[in-house]
Amino acid sequence: MRIVVQRVSEASVKVEGKSAGEIGGGLLVLVGIEDSDEEKDAEWLASKILNLRIFSDEDGKMNRSVLDVNGEILCISQFTLLADYRKGNRPSFIRAARPDKAVPLFEFFKSELSKSSVKVESGIFGADMKVSLLNDGPVTIVMDSKA
Repeated sequence: MRIVVQRVSEASVKVEGKSAGEIGGGLLVLVGIEDSDEEKDAEWLASKILNLRIFSDEDGKMNRSVLDVNGEILCISQFTLLADYRKGNRPSFIRAARPDKAVPLFEFFKSELSKSSVKVESGIFGADMKVSLLNDGPVTIVMDSKA
């Protein structure tokens, strides 16, 4: 799984002009699921994200997690994170999992995040989504369960 985590002051997602999910302060998590990914990848990344210390403490140092700050998480499925752009100019998405595998793994990933006290919202898998965010910092971290 390849994930982009962005610390946000707020974030929202719309599908066909209607709100599908929105959060206040917390994390926007873009999720790319590879064909070879398994539940153990989702479990490891969920734990990492929940405990990632990228929020400021009272001294202004990144020492607090989304759990520590009572933050929220907005998850967006995004197969384009798995783009292979090495050959030519049109990216290939051959490594991205097909929906029959990706949807259950995306749902499992969200359920792993939801086991905590954090509010978890999401977009709609496979939909044309309009994502808005107010990046805080900015703080953006790329995570890969295979790295």
